[in-house]
Amino acid sequence: MTFADAPLTEATATAYVAAAGFRVGPVGRVGVELEYCVRDPRRPLHRPAPARVLGLLAHLGDPLPGGSGISVEPGGQLELSSAVGAGLADCVAALAADLALVRHELAVHGLVLDGTGFDTTRRPRMVTDHPRYVALAEYHDRSGPKGRAVMCNSASIQVCLDAGTEEDDWTDFRRRWWLADAIGPVMMAAFANSPQVTRSGRRWVSYRQALRFGTDASRTRAPRRTDDPRSAWARYALSARVAMIADPGPAPWQVPSGLTMRDWLRGHGPRPVTLEDLERHLGTLVPPVRPRGYLELRMIDQQPGDGWVVPAAVVTALLDDPEGAQAAADAAEHLRAPLRRHRDWTAAARDGLADPALATAALACFTAAEEVLRRRDAPLPIRDAVAAFVDRYVLRGRCPADDVRREPRRRLGVVSTG
Repeated sequence: MTFADAPLTEATATAYVAAAGFRVGPVGRVGVELEYCVRDPRRPLHRPAPARVLGLLAHLGDPLPGGSGISVEPGGQLELSSAVGAGLADCVAALAADLALVRHELAVHGLVLDGTGFDTTRRPRMVTDHPRYVALAEYHDRSGPKGRAVMCNSASIQVCLDAGTEEDDWTDFRRRWWLADAIGPVMMAAFANSPQVTRSGRRWVSYRQALRFGTDASRTRAPRRTDDPRSAWARYALSARVAMIADPGPAPWQVPSGLTMRDWLRGHGPRPVTLEDLERHLGTLVPPVRPRGYLELRMIDQQPGDGWVVPAAVVTALLDDPEGAQAAADAAEHLRAPLRRHRDWTAAARDGLADPALATAALACFTAAEEVLRRRDAPLPIRDAVAAFVDRYVLRGRCPADDVRREPRRRLGVVSTG
């Protein structure tokens, strides 16, 4: 029996999650994951089959020439995962080149990548029968339609940065975890791009994130802030409900009800927990900032055009530069509300930069990011993209969602946050 197959104890699982979540080392590397809803403009309600989309791109290589990997999400969304760049400029250049190849090839066959955070046109529908996604959809369906809507109709930008060091400065992994959480609502508000008005008349600028928060809170809300992120993350992960238990062979995976990972480790599941089970569980946890050895910022909606460059640049500037980090920490100081932190996140998803506190913090953060990019001599196209975003949105207290007017009622008919 290998370590991966051996049953885990609660103590071993706790130690593993704490250590694996934050791998210490020098900072500076950047990775970006881009999700896009794939559309055929000639058939607005059609979802191109994953096999067709991947087949059209197969000749480009795997990975793509710039190092990006391609995968397909449950609703047919295309995901490009960049190679880990030595820095922002390298990552952006390589991913932009790969994205241009993919866009061109799909366009030849009449398909486009939609730069929005949520597809409000097509009803949520799975286009895969992978047992992991089938089980996850069943888990979500037990509590309503929101989880399946997120699985099938949402698209995000995920910026991935090193966890940090153990030095006594802004590279320290404890400070970086705190800072990523502190500026998270600001980034969510500034880049909100999935507007929706629910049946009750409530308007959201990031409906994607509102829906996510409306699913299982044990797996989607931000962990509590503490001085020890490793322990906090381990408690969060073990307290979260288990969405699926894999079974060997062709049998459908089990979908437990109310079983936390801690319960399972204590013998209340159908069998002992293995490392593979624990890793699968960790992969289903989707708080706004997720530690996976590195920090994965997941609160950003997909942007139109090449707008993905802006959040990648701003987040990197604020976390990887000490002056930028201090400025961002100062900007987010007035947002600190440890006992009601979730209100900061929901306000960002609901109001965007129309919220005065978030607007003030955003202006300070983006101004600091522009200064960092200038001082570090970031490529001019990146700096120009950030400056244009600041002028169009941040200075005006707006976000990309404000560019789109939505009717009070949509025809999805299956999702509502009330």
